[in-house]
Amino acid sequence: MPNILTERGATAVPGESAGEALWLSAGAAEAATGWSLKPEGFCRDEICIPTPRGREAEFLRGEEVNVAAFWRHMGAPVLHDAAGSVWMLGEPAAARAAALESLQAPEFALPDLDGRMHALSEQRGKKVLLVTWASW
Repeated sequence: MPNILTERGATAVPGESAGEALWLSAGAAEAATGWSLKPEGFCRDEICIPTPRGREAEFLRGEEVNVAAFWRHMGAPVLHDAAGSVWMLGEPAAARAAALESLQAPEFALPDLDGRMHALSEQRGKKVLLVTWASW
């Protein structure tokens, strides 16, 4: 059962990893990524990525979808461990660049010293200083 890491979080779904392919049922793909398989292609909201003509076997296998192939077709990074049990599906470079150009920090929530959660969105309209640190 592969573990899928996306901007939505981590999801363990039934599927099959074979080399650079990640085959998931249409339902499992939607649960893990938010993208669903429709007759017009792999879709999320109003955006659909059609299956390239003549290459259908790379992307579709009955009711299963090769999520990794569609992700690469969108120009987004795909990484996996050697066993194929953990897959990371990243955002396309254009989407990340647009987010950086907006100068807005992504939404996140962290606990204070008493364990109460505080979200960045709670501070909207106020000046906020974000300080980060890493040991490496």
